[in-house]
Amino acid sequence: MRIRRYVAIGDSCAEGIDDPYPDGRGYRGWTDLAAGELARVSPSLEYANLAVRGRRLDQILTEQVPLAVAHRPDLVTLFGGGNDVLQGRWQTMARSLDEIVATMAEVADTMVLLTLPDIARLPGLGRLRPRVTRLNDLITETAAKYGTLLVDVRDDEYCHDERLYSADRLHLGPLGHHRVAAHVLTALDQEPDPAWLAPLPPAAREPVWRTAVGHWTWVRQHVYPAVHDTIRNKLSGRQPGDGFVAKRPEPGPFTPAP
Repeated sequence: MRIRRYVAIGDSCAEGIDDPYPDGRGYRGWTDLAAGELARVSPSLEYANLAVRGRRLDQILTEQVPLAVAHRPDLVTLFGGGNDVLQGRWQTMARSLDEIVATMAEVADTMVLLTLPDIARLPGLGRLRPRVTRLNDLITETAAKYGTLLVDVRDDEYCHDERLYSADRLHLGPLGHHRVAAHVLTALDQEPDPAWLAPLPPAAREPVWRTAVGHWTWVRQHVYPAVHDTIRNKLSGRQPGDGFVAKRPEPGPFTPAP
């Protein structure tokens, strides 16, 4: 498959949060990794990334989709819905997802949708499992309805392995971004770097006290600040991601990382 123009839309995972470039020039993520491999096959590839952290599906629809349509891409990837789950925005979620996919499927030859991992694996978030399941069912049904490609991250045997995630245990870390990029490339009939899907060594077993300390550190450094920010945003009328912009708003040549 030769792709001339690739546009990524979505939220923080599509933006590449918590997978920084080694030289500190921003976040990389699975979209940059996939674009780099596609550019090796198609050196004239142009790539844009319109994803912005914190964005819900209704915001992706109104803010990113019109720009994506104007770019006339051959390939579109969408990773989104996690913020809808966290905010319980069921009223608009299904309608927004359907409109996003219907609109982009009319423009792009190929579109890839991705499911979400089960965030109920995190302590205290078990109540969110039905929401995540509902979202993933919706994504799967929408992909079938419009004939898009689907990457179901739950098919990866390491999907819930903590080593794939960053310190906040919610966003992917570098290892997770590489694995998602490999799954996307495979869906596009491209051969990913085998190292990106290499089996992980057995996880080291930690004593109970160390696990407990790890949970407390996670709550103190990530959960409490996130709850505080959520309350502050509600009181001020702000939304997560306000003030941030897309990292690659215009399609342009993309040089694969060495």
